[in-house]
Amino acid sequence: MARIVFALLLIVGFTACKPEVYTPKPRGYFHIQLPKEHKYQQFNIEGFPYTFSYPDFATVKRDTSFFGRRPENPYWIVINYEKTGGKLYLSYKEIDKQQNLQKLIEDSYGMSFTVHNVKADYIEDYSFHFYDKGVHGIFYNVGGDAASAYQFFATDSTKNFVRGALYFDCRPNADSLKPVHEYLVKDLEYMIETLEWR
Repeated sequence: MARIVFALLLIVGFTACKPEVYTPKPRGYFHIQLPKEHKYQQFNIEGFPYTFSYPDFATVKRDTSFFGRRPENPYWIVINYEKTGGKLYLSYKEIDKQQNLQKLIEDSYGMSFTVHNVKADYIEDYSFHFYDKGVHGIFYNVGGDAASAYQFFATDSTKNFVRGALYFDCRPNADSLKPVHEYLVKDLEYMIETLEWR
């Protein structure tokens, strides 16, 4: 009887102890909870040469550092989309003899195409015109794993020029950021539609 019990224990011991096999897990991403409705507030700081509407969950602050140095213009701001990790950098230039319109447009084109062309799958540009407010410009949709998926510039062609670029505080991955891109593009389009000069 003892032999039978010992044999059974030995069989159970050998069959129960299998070597552990490692199974790699697929990379996961955090779920970002986006607001269900698009609600907006007004950016309207006295002294600024422009106003617009932006999402109520975002915050605006002056851009105090530009690649380690002070920004050249006091009207540069950063819109922080805190729930998404995204930041929209808005730079402003006054059109004059040194910063003529053609040069500003060429610089904007260069920053959108030359800088992001290496990682971009495609770059589509759409022009927009709001004649009643004197707002004209181009919106760039940069596809693929580029650092900035959306960029734009807007101008009245005589005095004011604004350039915007959306970046995220993470490594660019078009697949994981797709829901956020699709959500924020509506806010960017609305911001451009509500942009006015002072």
